[in-house]
Amino acid sequence: MTGELAMTGGVSMGYGALVPEAFLMGGAILTLLVGSYLPLRRQPIVTVVAVAAAIGSAVAAVVAVVADPMARTVFDGTYALDAASTVIRVAAPLATTVVLLLARADLNGSPRESETVTLLLLATLGTVVLAGAHDVMIVITGYLLATVPLYALIGLRTGRLGAEASLKTYLLGALLGVTLMFGAAVLAAVGGGTAYAQLTAGLGDAPKAAVAIGFVAVLAGLLFKVGAVPGHFWVPDAAQGASVSVAAFLTTVPKLGALVAVARLVALVEPVLRADLAVAAFAAATMVLGTFAAFWQNDVRRLLGWSTVSQAGFLLLPAAAIGTAPKALAPLLVYAVFYAITNLALFSTVAALPDRREIPDWRSAGARHPVLVGVVIAGLLSIVGTPPTLVFVGKISAFTAAAAAGLVWLVVVAVVASVASLFYALRWIAPTVRRADADSTDDRAVPLPAVVALTLGVLVVAGGVAAIPILAADLTLAA
Repeated sequence: MTGELAMTGGVSMGYGALVPEAFLMGGAILTLLVGSYLPLRRQPIVTVVAVAAAIGSAVAAVVAVVADPMARTVFDGTYALDAASTVIRVAAPLATTVVLLLARADLNGSPRESETVTLLLLATLGTVVLAGAHDVMIVITGYLLATVPLYALIGLRTGRLGAEASLKTYLLGALLGVTLMFGAAVLAAVGGGTAYAQLTAGLGDAPKAAVAIGFVAVLAGLLFKVGAVPGHFWVPDAAQGASVSVAAFLTTVPKLGALVAVARLVALVEPVLRADLAVAAFAAATMVLGTFAAFWQNDVRRLLGWSTVSQAGFLLLPAAAIGTAPKALAPLLVYAVFYAITNLALFSTVAALPDRREIPDWRSAGARHPVLVGVVIAGLLSIVGTPPTLVFVGKISAFTAAAAAGLVWLVVVAVVASVASLFYALRWIAPTVRRADADSTDDRAVPLPAVVALTLGVLVVAGGVAAIPILAADLTLAA
């Protein structure tokens, strides 16, 4: 590995370094055990335990990096503790905490509360493991741990849409999971090992055709987790068919670890192959398909599903550039975190107004729920990349990284897709500011998701305003 993803510290077997992961694993086990013995009326205690475990994991990750900021690997070089893994160790549990708060409305009185929160914690653990994976065997482990819980989470919601989405996710996840395993086996065979340090030394003398096959196969599996072409088909169906909280989770958290895994993979094989071109091609296809597929969606959750496919393409820009421009790691992490905040803000508003499922249902919502509609508008404009919002800062930094790596054509495609995405954003915004009809929806906002939406909405705008001067300074120094 080269650049900022390289290990600059030593190799150790420090079990203490995995305290953040232990919090998530311990929380998952505890919630399942506690939930199995608590009566239905006391099941909310399970969510409290899960929130405590997720926050404890994020805090432990911060404490660990403050105590030992040096990048290193543990367990014979198979697991990385560096800037990338640290960001995901903090961001993924905090994002799951938001999802757990949103899930209170879905799980109130549900007999499946303990199972749901346990699966959420396990999928979060898989995401964190995937981000730190420095060995193709650990990549497989993280993939399975982050993926298998999703099948059950989607399917826990009864009804035709939930069952269909769960089956589609399972079939595609199983297929691309096997593809990933095949690719890992090929890389291990021609590289003389499974750890990235071994592969870095061994792939240089390996047949390029075999390396290309292994790389593309592993990449295909990771793109399923990112929600990008060709593994994107499940995302809009799952976003529509699952509960709102699960939809918020699956369109946000798994991407975080998978994007870092893609970046590590590109940096690994770039000295042997033009891996950046392959990732760039998938990124371009994902941006275009996701944007135009969102145009005529009426179900707001399905629209957000296609939007998150489109965003996966934008997020792949710095990942594609990482092999030739190692400084693209910072834009990747910044963009991923800013996207997560924005996406969770949008799903929080949907959870706060559950009766407004279709775009026409949002007619006059601005008059009845001006604050929540303000969050929707801020979130949609952020997704499009309008200043001064978080995703605008992320996109500019990602575009700059891709251009620095020589992928100017990809930046042009990204700019066109960003402009085109204004169409579906305005389709949702326009009805919210129209005058109410006599028979229009007269609903009440669900309190907890509304508070979460307001908090994240303020962060989307205020965080963007605060980040723009920093971005401007970085671009000036880079020039």
